[in-house]
Amino acid sequence: MKAKALWAGLAAIALSAVAALTWRPQVEAAATTQDIYPSKPVTIVVTFPPGGGTDLLARKLGEALEQRWRQPVIVENRPGASGNIGARYVADSHADGHTLLMVNSSFAINPGVYRQLGFNPKKDFAPIINVAWIPSVLIVGERSSVNTLEQALAQTQAGSVAYASCGNGTPQHLAGEMLAERTQQPLLHIPYRGCGPAVSDIMAGQVPMGFVTIASAMGFVQHGKLKPLAVTSPTRSPVMPDVPTMAELGIKDYELNQWHGLLAPAGTPSAIITQINQELSQIMQQEKIQHELQNLGYTTTRSTADEFTRIIHADIDRFAALTQRAGLQIN
Repeated sequence: MKAKALWAGLAAIALSAVAALTWRPQVEAAATTQDIYPSKPVTIVVTFPPGGGTDLLARKLGEALEQRWRQPVIVENRPGASGNIGARYVADSHADGHTLLMVNSSFAINPGVYRQLGFNPKKDFAPIINVAWIPSVLIVGERSSVNTLEQALAQTQAGSVAYASCGNGTPQHLAGEMLAERTQQPLLHIPYRGCGPAVSDIMAGQVPMGFVTIASAMGFVQHGKLKPLAVTSPTRSPVMPDVPTMAELGIKDYELNQWHGLLAPAGTPSAIITQINQELSQIMQQEKIQHELQNLGYTTTRSTADEFTRIIHADIDRFAALTQRAGLQIN
């Protein structure tokens, strides 16, 4: 009996040892994937071509994160369909925090413009943080006889007046639609493939006026090549403090301030979302970052993930109602 008990005890010990050996790598693997982030290079997908404001912002944030994480942060441009191609790619990526999406307000506009997105903007992403705001500005060329918003709208007395934007479904497109709706003045939309080409044609007098990002217009305004009439933000821009807001000029219920922020695929662990948010919150407090971005027309900010979620969802609903009233739909 003693021998049998001895053998039974030895067998139990052996089984425990095997179980421990099997369990230990699983625990270590879980610690590696959940507790140590990032454990490999991080990709930030930008939904617009290189050189634009969103791309530039992503690269500045990527550089700062790379220094903190000691892991490569790669900015990958996936433009097309007003950002839907890049967004769809990230929505289908692994929810481990190593593939992120840099977006602006166009992300909230697209659901009201495109019938088929290929993803659900409210359910397929986990918002992380809003890092910056930037307004659009209504501009005319230096040779234009127009010097005020009132004079610009007076041109509609002879019929609709054309305005350029940075493309169909962009915040600048909606800025014009909002102005037409609020003033009941007919405006003809001329979309361009980016703010740069729109600025060029406005300066050349090919189109009488246009909405572009303040960053795209700022240098030309400073050199007298463009005249700013109004900004779309709720308050004046620090880089154009002499330019009034639409609200100041009597356009009621007018506000379109373009946000920029990071999203992750839905299902990304909340601990990773919190970590990235905290890292970027600290980065956005750095005087160097604030100074560089303010020189480009951005107003830096910090938000919690929940605050950013509320901003995005509210804008999706707000812009959907506007695009429906204006009859703006693609495919």
